[in-house]
Amino acid sequence: MNESSPLGALALHFLVISLFAIGGANSVLPEMHRQVVDIAGWMTDAQFAQTFAIAQAAPGPNMLVVTLIGWHVAGLWGALIATLAMCGPTCVLAYVVGGVWDRFREARWRRVVQGGLVPLTIGLIAASGVLLSEGAARTPATAAFTLVTALVLFFTRLSPLWMLAAGGALGALGLI
Repeated sequence: MNESSPLGALALHFLVISLFAIGGANSVLPEMHRQVVDIAGWMTDAQFAQTFAIAQAAPGPNMLVVTLIGWHVAGLWGALIATLAMCGPTCVLAYVVGGVWDRFREARWRRVVQGGLVPLTIGLIAASGVLLSEGAARTPATAAFTLVTALVLFFTRLSPLWMLAAGGALGALGLI
């Protein structure tokens, strides 16, 4: 593989990241960001946040962000390789662990592990939210809207799609 082709690096990044995706692809967004923005320099903070927003607005699985990152980096082959690298190892791992998990469904250690994974997953997803907020809040207006959105979504049961629509409208009007 030549140095100008990012396909090998893309595959390796997502293969390793996939093994730590406890709670789904959104739980490893900070590491994706670190690899894609800070280390490889394939995207800017704003591009990463925009890619995540597109992935969340589109129908389909949450891990669509991986496919979009791959597409941004290396087109169709990048999208395919990133998606397979993210899904392949975790599918095999889930199959193996699922069999063991089911076999020991009454074991005390299983309840302990499961109880520990819940706060871990919540923490990883919260870290993802902070990282995406930093990338989205590029001006005082966008920072204010990001804060208002976080507060509204935390304290109400309003669908995030309404805040997404509000952000789109404010952006179209040139207010943020």
